[in-house]
Amino acid sequence: MSDTPNLRQAALDYHEFPRPGKLEIRATKPLANGRDLARAYSPGVAEACLEIQKDPTTAARYTSRANLVAVVSNGTAVLGLGNIGALASKPVMEGKAVLFKKFASIDCFDIEVDETDPEKLADIVCALEPSFGAINLEDIKAPDCFIVEKICRERMGIPVFHDDQHGTAIVVGAAATNALHVAGKKFEDIKIVSTGGGAAGIACLNMLLKMGVKRENVWLCDIHGLVYEGREVDMNPAKSAFAQSSDKRTLDDVIDGADMFLGLSGPGVLTQDHVKRMTKQPIVFALANPTPEILPDLVREVAPDAIIATGRSDFPNQVNNVLCFPFIFRGALDVGATTINDEMQLACIDGIAALARATTSAEAAAAYQGEQMTFGVDYLIPKPFDPRLVGIVSSAVARAAMETGVATRPIEDLEAYKTKLDGSVFKSALLMRPVFEAARTTPRRIVFAEGEDERVLRAAQAMVEETAERPILIGRPDVIEQRIERAGLTIKLGEQVDLVNPQNDPRYRDYWETYHSLMARRGVTPDLARAIMRTNTTAIGAVMVHRDEADSLICGTFGEFRWHMNYAAQILGRGDLHPVGALSMMILEDGPLFIADTHVHTEPTPQQLAEIVIGAARHVRRFGLDPQIALCSHSQFGNQPTGTGAQARAALEILDAGGHDFTYDGEMNIDTALDPELRARIMPEGRLNGAANVLVFAHADAASGVRNILKMKGGGLEVGPILMGMGNKVHIVSPSITARGLLNMGAVAGTPVAHYG
Repeated sequence: MSDTPNLRQAALDYHEFPRPGKLEIRATKPLANGRDLARAYSPGVAEACLEIQKDPTTAARYTSRANLVAVVSNGTAVLGLGNIGALASKPVMEGKAVLFKKFASIDCFDIEVDETDPEKLADIVCALEPSFGAINLEDIKAPDCFIVEKICRERMGIPVFHDDQHGTAIVVGAAATNALHVAGKKFEDIKIVSTGGGAAGIACLNMLLKMGVKRENVWLCDIHGLVYEGREVDMNPAKSAFAQSSDKRTLDDVIDGADMFLGLSGPGVLTQDHVKRMTKQPIVFALANPTPEILPDLVREVAPDAIIATGRSDFPNQVNNVLCFPFIFRGALDVGATTINDEMQLACIDGIAALARATTSAEAAAAYQGEQMTFGVDYLIPKPFDPRLVGIVSSAVARAAMETGVATRPIEDLEAYKTKLDGSVFKSALLMRPVFEAARTTPRRIVFAEGEDERVLRAAQAMVEETAERPILIGRPDVIEQRIERAGLTIKLGEQVDLVNPQNDPRYRDYWETYHSLMARRGVTPDLARAIMRTNTTAIGAVMVHRDEADSLICGTFGEFRWHMNYAAQILGRGDLHPVGALSMMILEDGPLFIADTHVHTEPTPQQLAEIVIGAARHVRRFGLDPQIALCSHSQFGNQPTGTGAQARAALEILDAGGHDFTYDGEMNIDTALDPELRARIMPEGRLNGAANVLVFAHADAASGVRNILKMKGGGLEVGPILMGMGNKVHIVSPSITARGLLNMGAVAGTPVAHYG
């Protein structure tokens, strides 16, 4: 429950406005005319029905079942609210469905059932099997939840997963794995004292047994004290499995020497005296919500070296089921698993734990600004918004399902499957794949002018991990080292990453003399050259590329595009090299759309427009795409005699005289470029095939405006801007670029010129 009236009202407003609830249903196919209706419903729908009747497995091809989960609850144990009933549980179940969609692109229906008899509830759930690819049981009180899950798992041929049990157990297993890693201990050696004999507590203990904990080393307590052999009060088979042969009776009796406390009970259960009596560097998982068994600050007072986890987001190491359930279901659904077995759950644990030990992603760091996310005492498990979870965890689950024989639709290429999953969260991943593959063929040196920027440091880390490129950072070494440590990165200056220190570098004289020799007849004196090579990191990087000490420069994370371009063009714009235009790839819901020229020429001449078109075609092919280029204007195929239309028509004549091997046409409106049917009515003899994928504008205001509208209102993800005409020697990014965007531009810069002409 919310702590203040303001927070309470904000939560209620979130659920009510702008429309009640958190879910809606959308069609995945067009329904715009009679033909669509005949296919979607009668008579065409009968064909799909008959195919499924002949072969039930084809339901995965012709319906949404293979990507559809039911979240089922009877509302008897909702969060910390208790038995509030099926209807009152609906906001929670809707929320669960939202998380499935957000984190794993799984469609979900929440189903609240007004039935408290566990066997009758199980009958209802089993009857739902034709509709769903998997069942997520939620917020059903113990011991009823054990009965419901057991019946459903035995009778149903699809995965049935009680998240309160197994989801919690998986995340606890991952956190415990890493806690023991930090403490230097092993599962088979530790003593565990646990409070809470409910579904989650029992499931966690069972999971820890599977991971190597010895049953005789587990001491389970509940509201009545220790679970011991012969106890009759409030016992069930699940609890009895942990009964100790002992004359001890309370938590106070058994806490001495415990390596780990696992609490899934209530506030204040564990005291500071209890913590003092545990081993050195005790592991305290106080997971009761909203108030844990003991607050972390109280633990730290008596055990400063303790490793602590809670169920709350305002303390480090939040044990949150969202780290598990979307991704284990994603893997299970994609291979058509008939169940979620122990091996799949253990694979999920390994994936989550391993991700926490890896370098934190830039996306997670951006979502949790200000938090320390370096593996250790305060960072045992990754954050839910780490986009790598779906690729790593779901592919591990899918592999385990196949290896244990429960997959009905095995995946042939797991690496390609993981890449596809990454592409579902990294919108640029699939489109950037050919560029990354080309960049891996020849190790190249990429110099970053703004080497102290955290986004640059994270991009450099990713380049070291994912490519053959060697980053070079321009900046002060003490500042860079401090920011590497603060961000939890592992790159080593001088080992994986080179450094140029503008304040003190042995190459300083060589650099200013080189710059002076290039610029002596453009008004640059030796003193000015010295000053620029101490302060202007873009010029320093460009000189490095000129001297062949780097292959490409990336700059522009702050400052104005043309300021950077001025120095880049001065130093590197020689011979045939000159800035032709800036090309931005906007990744949209229905695919990529390239926009040019967004930065270089305000009002390009016809010759410059022709160069922009030629450069755009060359770069679009780098992404494995066939360029379909439209010259866009307010004019439409000659209907406006002046302005940008005249410029575009003149550029078309220049292009036609050049005999190029790519498709282009113009001038035309944007809607004409993107709508083949409209274009066919206006210009039946048009050259383009389908919708244009490149829009070239005769004015930078139009190009930049379209780019920014697509980015801010259309949800477009930008790759670029790509500076065309400079032989891939320099790219000037925009200040809003992300670390992922810098990595993408590093791959673009890392592609040898031979790959794209």
